[in-house]
Amino acid sequence: MKWTDTFDIAIALCEKFPDQDPKTIRFTDLHKWVMELPGFSDDPNRSGEKILEAIQMAWIDEAE
Repeated sequence: MKWTDTFDIAIALCEKFPDQDPKTIRFTDLHKWVMELPGFSDDPNRSGEKILEAIQMAWIDEAE
């Protein structure tokens, strides 16, 4: 997975953290958790607020 795979990342986060409310996540934690996902292999510096926000929104949609 890469940073641009927002929906795949959201699904993986939803499965790994089923009890976590994605609306309350800090971007620093989100960045760390994405980096730790199995199958994720992208440059940590390629993410930014816009990408993390897109991942968070996709995670919120997936969780609901």
